[in-house]
Amino acid sequence: MKRTVNSLMLAGTLLGGGQAMAGDLLQWQNNSLTYLWGKNFTVNPQIQQTVTFEHADAWKYGDNFFFLDRIFYNGKEDGNVGPNTYYGEFSPRLSLGKILDKNLSFGPIKDVLLAFTYEFGEGDNESYLLGPAFDLAIPGFDYFQLNFYQRQTEGNRPGDGVWQITPVWSYTIPVGNSDVLIDGFMDWVVDNDKNARGTYHANLHFNPQVKYDLGKAMNWGDKQLYVGFEYDYWKNKYGIEDSGAFKTTQDTASFLVKYHF
Repeated sequence: MKRTVNSLMLAGTLLGGGQAMAGDLLQWQNNSLTYLWGKNFTVNPQIQQTVTFEHADAWKYGDNFFFLDRIFYNGKEDGNVGPNTYYGEFSPRLSLGKILDKNLSFGPIKDVLLAFTYEFGEGDNESYLLGPAFDLAIPGFDYFQLNFYQRQTEGNRPGDGVWQITPVWSYTIPVGNSDVLIDGFMDWVVDNDKNARGTYHANLHFNPQVKYDLGKAMNWGDKQLYVGFEYDYWKNKYGIEDSGAFKTTQDTASFLVKYHF
């Protein structure tokens, strides 16, 4: 299974990252840098600064999303990785509607896709996710994706064969002479996996950003410079069960500045 997922991920990388950049196959792309500062995190040190690079694009046969976090711990090092670390995800999706050149819309469904995600970072945390996805037409939303993944871990740690539901959304609210953008995702791992190394518990990670378009308000250009906050709720963070002895449910918010280019 892992070899199959690796091959599919490689194919998605070559198609989405290589051919999509070759002229007319690329439909649009967007890049951004985000700075976050927050406290009251769990499992890792409580105070964190994060710099994030994000890339999103759509191309002839699907779309791609990539992000890379550089996380700095303030005042206390992490016992496993030291004063800072990194984490990233690459998520290509192949559109059946685009590949077949057919309109697959039905009711609220706009398109049917095959979705992949590769999770990577410092230490033993690589995972591969594969499953069906749907683009939905929901009134008021800029976009709404619903992805279903089966998770496979690299190595022998628990977390194999569990299912994850990941909605991704964007919603714009006009406010005065500018806009408030509410976008984000939710990762909901719905079941547990247990092996000799322990148990990976069901968990839910809800992570929206609420951002004011400061660039538009200042006549510097719209959809470029945002300020706001990121809310982060994570029940059983990293699949570690929350308990009185070790708190793993995270409920915090971070100040945010985001620039698109």
